[in-house]
Amino acid sequence: EVQVVESGGGLVQAGGSLRLSCAASGFPFDDYALGWFRQAPGKEREGVSCASFSDGSTYYAESVKGRFTMSSDNAKNTVYLQMNSLKPEDTAVYYCALRIGTRVLRRTWMLPEEYNYWGQGTQVTVSS
Repeated sequence: EVQVVESGGGLVQAGGSLRLSCAASGFPFDDYALGWFRQAPGKEREGVSCASFSDGSTYYAESVKGRFTMSSDNAKNTVYLQMNSLKPEDTAVYYCALRIGTRVLRRTWMLPEEYNYWGQGTQVTVSS
């Protein structure tokens, strides 16, 4: 059974930092990617970052470049999202998503429909 499990959300003041973790298990594919998405109330789900375990590429949304850093532990099929200089507009439920079987592309990594499995989400709240 494929599982995607996030952890690490919470409440932080503007300018602070949080680190999210996502562990994926139960799949046999070598070509896969783990992405982070977020969804604020009343807004569409948006891609934040993605790590391709197929070719080592990492992608970021423009809104988080320079503030968020994604890292990975290949042996554990785990990724981390280090979020620094957090802003109130970063407040959202953050989801981890797994794409398996084919390589994620630069032009489509941010599309939710490109991913096969999703975690339950973790709340990140940034107070002003």
